[in-house]
Amino acid sequence: MSGYDVVGEAADGASAVTAARRLRPDVVLLDVRLPDMSGFDVAEQIAGESGAVVITSSHDASAFRSRMRSSAARGFIAKQDLSGSALADLIGGPA
Repeated sequence: MSGYDVVGEAADGASAVTAARRLRPDVVLLDVRLPDMSGFDVAEQIAGESGAVVITSSHDASAFRSRMRSSAARGFIAKQDLSGSALADLIGGPA
């Protein structure tokens, strides 16, 4: 993604928590649906330990609006809209 370097990947929520705590990235992109827990659950676990957490999904944001309001995530970007500039617009940062 333009303006950002990928420093890690995880196949499930537990691995994402471990990687985020170990790598301490500036931004964490989390899919809503992970094999073992939701991206929202991961966001709660790593809140304050990593940079901005952004939830993403192939589903429309309206499906997650109520959950986003109480989430530790900075915001939501639909996968079809995910780009370096969309991420920068949401969190402030490189474009």
